[in-house]
Amino acid sequence: MKKLAIISTLILGLAATSCNNYMDINESPNSPKESDLNSSIVFPAAEMNLAGSYGDYLRIVGGYFAQYYVQTFGTSNYLDYSRFEQSATRSSSTYTQLNSRVLKSLQLVRNYAEQHEEWGDYLAATTLRAFTYQALVDCYGEVPYTEALDATNATPHYDDGKTVYNGILAELNDALSKAKPTDHVCTNFLFPGKTADSWIKFANALKLRILSRQSSVANSDPEIGALIAEGNFPTADVAYQGCWGTEAGAMSPFYAEEFATNWGSTQQNVVANIAIIGSMQVKDSEGGIVYDDPRLPAFFEKNGSGNYTGGISGTNFSTSSSYKSAYWCRPVASATMPVYLLTIAELYFFEAEYYARTGKTEEAKLAYGLAVAASFQTAGVDPSLAAGFVAQWPYDQSNYEKSIGIAKWIALAGVNPFEGYCELRRLKYPAFGSVKGTDMYNETDDSSYQPNKYVAGTLYTPIKCYGPVGEGNLLQRWPYAESSSARNSNTPSFPGYTTPIFWAQ
Repeated sequence: MKKLAIISTLILGLAATSCNNYMDINESPNSPKESDLNSSIVFPAAEMNLAGSYGDYLRIVGGYFAQYYVQTFGTSNYLDYSRFEQSATRSSSTYTQLNSRVLKSLQLVRNYAEQHEEWGDYLAATTLRAFTYQALVDCYGEVPYTEALDATNATPHYDDGKTVYNGILAELNDALSKAKPTDHVCTNFLFPGKTADSWIKFANALKLRILSRQSSVANSDPEIGALIAEGNFPTADVAYQGCWGTEAGAMSPFYAEEFATNWGSTQQNVVANIAIIGSMQVKDSEGGIVYDDPRLPAFFEKNGSGNYTGGISGTNFSTSSSYKSAYWCRPVASATMPVYLLTIAELYFFEAEYYARTGKTEEAKLAYGLAVAASFQTAGVDPSLAAGFVAQWPYDQSNYEKSIGIAKWIALAGVNPFEGYCELRRLKYPAFGSVKGTDMYNETDDSSYQPNKYVAGTLYTPIKCYGPVGEGNLLQRWPYAESSSARNSNTPSFPGYTTPIFWAQ
């Protein structure tokens, strides 16, 4: 593991110096020769840049927007996110990294693999390309796609999300038609030493996610049904794990950003939200525990007093004399924690949703239970204990979006907050309840903090919610990244923070 972590650090350096302009490498004596470039050099660099963006920035921002996280006492780094605010500048560096250091690198691999008929590499690069484009659409709604990655075109047209989704589905189908399970795949961190069979399964799972996410606006059920019937999906969570280390520069991205002190910083920002704490440790009106989710210790640490507490979105309790940093619960994290791309639980939730839409109630109920059990297993908890969760949050065919939405939101809280944010917007559950952030805490009065007012399985309007989002609304999309829009005259007019992505309309 240490060796892989060191290699990943070196590759990040390669990506930072060369991924933006591979075709001009002969201009620099410090760059590798063009004849020496191959998929095994370029592909791992793309992976680590993807893991860095997806496993850190998107995790953090998704966590605040999904009400998993709030800003801790005394600091303000992410207070804007806690208030459902996103600016064009805040996401710019991540947007640039995903385009310049991930998509451009993957395109280079695809071109090289196609030229040499290395179809395992072609499939792997295409799968991560589709994964990256989906994430970009799920943030911004529209992104350059058909005219993107062309060095001669500084003002690429923005494609609507549906076009991008259809495009990456076609790309996946094309790559799947070319690759055989036994095909060799270049050096990579996701499935090291594995053949294309692992990438075929991941590509199928990614197709299921893409098709399911657009199911409300496209007739994708026939394709979903065919995928489920074939059942050629991963048998374990797809994650970057085993490739991180405890050395500076080799740690898992979220831990390195929020927990590591190697860079001299001891500032803490991310703590638990009352919404997720109150939905995993359900209490009655008098504060008695009705249900205590066994996954809670795997997702969040106890506070300094040995309890689970959650803050309120939109404030950092900065005027408080009682609620200092030790009062709040931090996310569970480690230097070697995985960066999850897709979990078995998600696959079962998608299956449950498909069965529910097609009127197969018993199959939907079974898949729902399997999804919860798989989530328990990912958390390191005995899957048999999932029965207690199902009893607390039973499947309801008459409102399957609510059942699946709340269960999936909870399952993703400690695993993949960005996907939790996406599915929350799509399924529209948890929904906003009648209780608002200002009902649970008044910033000028410590005694006003009343977390027992929170209703399990609901969202709430943050204190000082960002005005353009407004009361009872989620931030549905992000402004187009300034790193693109400032130089691209073809950037469309921003449709507004509360305008849903195409799949949530």
